[in-house]
Amino acid sequence: MAHTPLPLIHQDAQLLAVHKPAGLLVHRSALDAQADDDVVTRLRRQTSAPVWPVHRLDKGTSGVLLLARDAGTARALGGWFGAASQGEARRIDKRYLALVRGWPAEAGEIDQPLARDPELPSTGQPQLPACTRWRVLQRLLLPLATDGRHADTRLALVEVQPLTGRRHQIRRHFKALAHPLIGDATHGKGPLNRAVAAQVGHGRLWLHALQLSLPHPATGVPLVLQAEPESAWQAWDRWAT
Repeated sequence: MAHTPLPLIHQDAQLLAVHKPAGLLVHRSALDAQADDDVVTRLRRQTSAPVWPVHRLDKGTSGVLLLARDAGTARALGGWFGAASQGEARRIDKRYLALVRGWPAEAGEIDQPLARDPELPSTGQPQLPACTRWRVLQRLLLPLATDGRHADTRLALVEVQPLTGRRHQIRRHFKALAHPLIGDATHGKGPLNRAVAAQVGHGRLWLHALQLSLPHPATGVPLVLQAEPESAWQAWDRWAT
């Protein structure tokens, strides 16, 4: 089965960065055993060469994804991302765009430990340090009644900077703030997700990896990788307050 080539953001002898679309796995996973397509397989066909993922994005998340073109670079970057997940050795800086329920504070930081595995009950699991910063970019007001107490629905576009790298960190932290991400089937609100999808005619997890910054592993030169949001994100402008 033929698949559309992935948009390349950056490529050199050591690195390959792509704009991953929402709905595509990074690599084959037992969590989605029925999927017959993923970034790694598609890129190996697209470039006729092996690639190694050095970090991950959830299937529903779009945006910047970095891969290595050799095993040595993969090991080095894996160490960097591993340190970043612990909030150490801040070589890696990640910025996301998210659409959340309600109107959070203009800017803030949540420093709340998270259980290691978000698929399992938190009770009894190790609680790992996790910290996320955000700032509101736009406040939105949809003419949509999703709560019997209000005639409209408040949403916000936020820029998010995870300072650690726990699985589903952004999604779980915004759930803890009572501002879950729109389209998040695991940590969000199903009726709200369905109502918003019907209103805009587009259903997805509204989380986009906007920018990834790091020193080049071979040269040390600062590298800033960016993926502009898909056109669907522009539709929210009409409801900006």
